[in-house]
This record gives sequence, structure tokens and C-alpha cells, in this order.
Amino acid sequence: MATEGIGMVYEPEADPTVTHSAGFAQVPEAPTPALALLDSDGTVVAWGEGCRRLLGHRAQDIVGHPVQQLLTASAEIASWPPAPGALDRGGDRQSVAGVVEVTHAEGRSLRLTVEIIALSGEDGARCWFVAVTDAPDGAENVEAAASLLDRSTLAVGVWDADMRLVWSNRTCREVVSLFEANAPTPSTRHAMRGFDRTTIEPVLRKVLRSKEPVTESLVRWVSPEDGREIVSSSSVFPLAPGAGSPLGVCTISLVTKSGERERLALLGRAARRIGTTLDVVRTAQELADIAVPTLADYVTVDLADAVPLGGEPLERLPEAESGVPVFRRAGLASVHGGKPEAAFTVGDVVYVPPASPFLTALYGDRSYFEPVMKTGPGTWLDNDPQRRRLIRETGMHSVMVIPLRARGTVLGIAVFVRNDNLVPFSREDLLLAEELVVQASLSLDNARRYARERAAALTLQRSLLPQALSGGATMNVAHRYLPSDRHEGVGGDWMDTIELPGGRIALVIGDVVGHGVNAAAAMGRMRTAVHTLAVLDQPPAELLDHLDKVTTQLAESGTWSLGHASVTGGTCLYCVYDPATRICTLARAGHPPPVLVTPDGHAAIAGTPVGPPVGTGTGPYESVDLELAEGTLLALYTDGLVESRHADIDVGLDRLVDALRQPPADLEALCDRVVARMTSDAPSEDDVALLVARTHAGG
Repeated sequence: MATEGIGMVYEPEADPTVTHSAGFAQVPEAPTPALALLDSDGTVVAWGEGCRRLLGHRAQDIVGHPVQQLLTASAEIASWPPAPGALDRGGDRQSVAGVVEVTHAEGRSLRLTVEIIALSGEDGARCWFVAVTDAPDGAENVEAAASLLDRSTLAVGVWDADMRLVWSNRTCREVVSLFEANAPTPSTRHAMRGFDRTTIEPVLRKVLRSKEPVTESLVRWVSPEDGREIVSSSSVFPLAPGAGSPLGVCTISLVTKSGERERLALLGRAARRIGTTLDVVRTAQELADIAVPTLADYVTVDLADAVPLGGEPLERLPEAESGVPVFRRAGLASVHGGKPEAAFTVGDVVYVPPASPFLTALYGDRSYFEPVMKTGPGTWLDNDPQRRRLIRETGMHSVMVIPLRARGTVLGIAVFVRNDNLVPFSREDLLLAEELVVQASLSLDNARRYARERAAALTLQRSLLPQALSGGATMNVAHRYLPSDRHEGVGGDWMDTIELPGGRIALVIGDVVGHGVNAAAAMGRMRTAVHTLAVLDQPPAELLDHLDKVTTQLAESGTWSLGHASVTGGTCLYCVYDPATRICTLARAGHPPPVLVTPDGHAAIAGTPVGPPVGTGTGPYESVDLELAEGTLLALYTDGLVESRHADIDVGLDRLVDALRQPPADLEALCDRVVARMTSDAPSEDDVALLVARTHAGG
């Protein structure tokens, strides 16, 4: 059998003439080191590709022969105590090192520094792992020098059958800060301190069980002291005497940049998935979801009062036993169902002790990084027994607290925790988490600003719109107004009814260009102008002509929308119904046509001329008279009810006509039916205003 990727060739079990060889082809810049495996009697069991480059002997010429044939002088193989379970103990040492003189395939002698590590099993089986570390007289060429372990960039380690590290080379010790294996470590957990045991331990067990090597296994190590991270591509092969069971494994690792690729991939996903809406809570949840489980096992996003989430202001809430109210929870994710780590759920007020990492990050405006959490006496958890209990019960052992900051405002904190993943957070993890938080903070701030402007615009709009509409003695009316969530603010849709002399009633509906507070203010001005012109009892076409001139003059002078030149007018439909003649006179300024529903329930779009929107100064406008039978229903609406980016406006008009056919007697119920049918496929992409009126006999 052969270990692909590391070049170790074992003694063939079936046909001695057949050998299998594989070099480190995947990583040509890191040649395989000179490694060999000997049986207890000194027979060569495995011959590394690095040995062939160094000594010139092919594996098929060496495997199965005594190692003494390579030695120029008689050498005695070290003997090890046969005690069951004894691990390569020569006195108190785990390995022996020395200089041996060996014969090159070309006949010359070479002096090599070797280290011999012995592994033994409970049944008395033993094998020796031999590593060529250096050449005292110098290597003959670059290729041979690269095979020497002390000059190799590869990290090599030997593990016993209990997965305890018993030996490592210089590179391994320098790069990963592993200890010298002078004595087997007492436990697997301690031996793998800093390693991602969820990935490396199953691989080692698999190799020990199957006797088959594993190549290109990613191994991650994080320093528990300073959070340094090393990601390596490792090959693992068994160390077994002949056909016996493995007594250990050897790992050969090359430090890679795969961690960087994973981080870039995560940041790419975050850019697509965080900030998909202008909703604060949803954005916070998107941050938590993107980080679990790739980066952390448990994540919370807690926002300060800088981001309004409703409810009583936090500074007015009293303190609790667990601390002071500082945050509201907006996002929460965990690898565990039920989220057992959480003391507070989404929407809850979050209480924290005064001296805690949460306030350190919030008020210090810097990240709090604790790769190995300290939970004992004398820590901040003395003042928070509930959190201490949850931390211990759920195994939380590593934490990062990062402030959410955007455009000079601290919005809250994001907390990243590990419990299932035994590898502590590294400095690279901290940088990655900070990058994610920067992305989320900008999206949260956009959502915060949107929510603030939207609330102001809705408040202004509601104050400017009529609280109730009346059709007087001649009409029954009902209406609906639905602000959209999909724009930068609410729109300028509006409607009104105006009682005129002689029992007449005016119905008016309009839509100001733009969205937000400015559009709401412009809508109020247009509604006031219509009321003023209606008092003059002008015909609809004449009224729209005057409204167009007033709007144009205000826009040109800047009075209409100071500092916001985009709001220059809008659309409007104005009609007057006279119950004495049952004539409805109407005119349109760029507005969608009304829908008429006859007393027998037939609905159709009224064929009426349309003029340009008001504020363009291009008039004129034309009125049209419609005779309405008693019980006729007139429906006025804004374009948000019928327009969609996915379909032509004619499709929306046809759907509206269908929704108005055979209307119920209750106009409120009719409004509910129309809105439900028109928004069943998807929420409206613009504000919606709907005004329905039914004629009846007047006094």
C-alpha cells in the first residue's frame, strides 16, 4: 500500500515485485522529507520518497531488507523495554538521536543525523519511526537538502495509538509552538489543545482503524495564548510493524492559505445576504445567521437606543439583579435547537453588569477578545451568576464582543461565542468578525435612518391627510391608504372629499412625485391648494389648470420643495358630482382613469381624456361629463394599486376591474376585497390610495 501525497512505500503484502509510489505532486514547492519505518528486528517496512532522493536507493530495493545493509559500520539498533503499553521509552526519553554513516546507492558514504522514535503496543508489537533531520557534512545538492527534516518547510508529528503526540520536528515546533515530546501527554484533549478536534480526531481514528492513509486533510490550530492561527493541509499515514495493527500515525503538514479563501468566501456571502432589506431586526438577524456555524456556534446582535426598536426608552427602565438595561436583542443564532445559550431572546431588553465585556466594547469603541474565557472567581461573572451558569452548562469557552459602529454612531454590539467547536477564536477570526460587523453596521445604519425618516414622513402624512371622508347626503364613501415598505420613504399619495354648494360633492385623488418627508409636505401643499381653488367653485378642468400654474410657480421659486428640486408636482384627478342632474364632471392630470360600476355590477374603465401632470406648465385640461344612475359606484385610485415592474399596467387595470365587479353593499368590505386581490401575489411596490363612492338619492 502507499500513502499518496507523502511518498511512503510499504512492504508489499501479496506480490513482492509490485510496489506503489506516490510523491508530493500536489505541493511541488514542499518536497517530501526523508522518513522510514523499521520493524522491531530492523527490517525496513516503509521507505519514503525523500530517502530515495537523499540516498539514491529505490523503495523496491530496500523494503523488506535489514537496515544494517545501508550502514557502512556495524551499528546496534536501540532496544526498548517490552513492557505492555510502553511508548518508546529509552530511559526517560521518547526518542533517541545520533549520527550514522550510511552507504549511498552510488557507493559513497554519507553521514546523517537521525532521530528514532519507537512505538509499542499492548501485545508487545513494536516499530521504529526514523527521521533524517540533517547532514553534518552538508547535503550534496538542493534536492537532497530539501529532504532533511530540519531544513524542510513541512511540519511532521508522530502520534501514538491513543492520539498522544510523542514527537515533532523543528518546523512543527516553531510554526505551531508544539512542545517537545519528552513524555507522552496525559490526555488526548491536552495533546490536541488548540487543534480543531472535530476535524483532526476523526481522521486519526480512521487511519488507525483502516490502516489506509488520508491525504489533503485540512487541520486548523489556534494558539490558546495569543490567538495565532495556523491552517495546514495534512497527510496522515499509519505506522505499523509489517502486517500488524498500527501503533501510531505520522502527520505531515504544509501551512496553506486555505483559511484566507474561506474568509473571502464568507465575506462574499455576507455582502449578498446582509442588508437585503431596510428592516433593522431582519438585518441584525442576517448578521447572526451568516456567522453561524461558519465562524461561531452562538451569535447575538444587541442594539442600543441609537437604533429605535419601539418600547420604552432603555434609560427609563429600572435596573435588575443581572445589571442595567443597555440593549434590545435584535438578532440571535445558535447551532443548537432551542438556543440554550441565550438568556434573552429577540425583542427582549438585555441587562448587563456595569463592569462587563459588553460595556467595554460599547463605550470603549473597540473589540473585546478573549480566546479562552475566564469564568472563575474574580471575573466580571461574579456579578452575573445567570450568565456564568449558562456559560458552564453550554460549554462556552471563547468569546469576541465587537461594537457595531457606522458614520460616527455606536449602534450596539455583536457577540460571537464558541462551545461545540473546541478551537478558540484566533486573531484572524477577530479580523473576519470585525469585517462582517462593518458590513452589517452600514446596513443597520441605513435601516435606522430609513426607519427614522419613514416614521417622520408617516407622522407628517397622517397629520395632513383627512382623518375621515364624508360623501355628504349624496354619496356613500370608503377609502384605504397603504404606505409601501419598499422605497426610501412613504410616498405622496392623497385623497379627499369636498362638499360644495347645492349639495354637490367633489372627489379628488392625487400622487405627488417623490417619497419621504419632502413628498409628504408637498402633498399637504397640493391638498391645501385644491381646497382653496375648490372654494371658487371652478369646473374640474379649470381647477386643474390653475393648480398646474400654482405648482409650476412654486417649483420654479423653490417654495414648493426647498432644497429638493425633484418634487415638482404630481398627478391629480378631480371630479364633481351633482345629485340634481346625476352628472359627474371630471378631469385628469396624468392620473389613472376611474372605474365605473353600474348598479347591476358591471365594471369598466371610464373613457376620459387625460392631460399632463400638474407642475409641468404644459396644460390645458379637458373635462368630461358622465351620467351616473342611482347606485352607480365610482372608484378612484393611485398607480401603486395597478402598477408592477413585473407586468404591464393594462394587466393591473384588468385585475382591478375584476375585483370591482359585483360589489357588496358594504363599501368597507369592498375596499378590503380590492386590496387583498390586488396585493395577493406580492406587496405593492408603491404607496396605494383607494377611494370608492356610491351615489344615492339626495334631499
